Amino acid sequence: MSLGDQTLRLIDPAGNLVREYSVSTGLNGPGEQDGSGCTPRGEHYIRAMIGGGQPERSVFRGRRPTGEVYSPELAEEFPNRDWILSRILWLCGRESGTNRGPGVDTFRRFIYIHGTPDSEPMGIPMSHGCVRMRNADVIDLYARVSPGTAVVIR
Repeated sequence: MSLGDQTLRLIDPAGNLVREYSVSTGLNGPGEQDGSGCTPRGEHYIRAMIGGGQPERSVFRGRRPTGEVYSPELAEEFPNRDWILSRILWLCGRESGTNRGPGVDTFRRFIYIHGTPDSEPMGIPMSHGCVRMRNADVIDLYARVSPGTAVVIR
């Protein structure tokens, strides 16, 4: 994943590009500190996958589906929610002291790759540290990866 050009590239084991997706990462830029609102860099893996079988635009809170499906009306009712939609790929850092462990732990910071309202821009850092994707794209990615899949953020 490239923070500079706001893209996530899915590469197969032979090194071939399978898909490229536009994303939106942390508004506060790159960084690993707890509470920073930054997107952590380095080597990670997908530790958990949440939301398989849920409808597109399903709303999650605390990693659980609420039963709601995102709509402009729902957004108007809850204007301050950080919308986590469709699927969640929960990341875990591999590098002790950098993105794993006290004060910098990607998993404990609840850093996900997840869907966001399709009205939100991609290609521009705007998240609270997570990696936001279009709903159709995160559903597509979810179907192509599995727990343990490597994720490198640079």
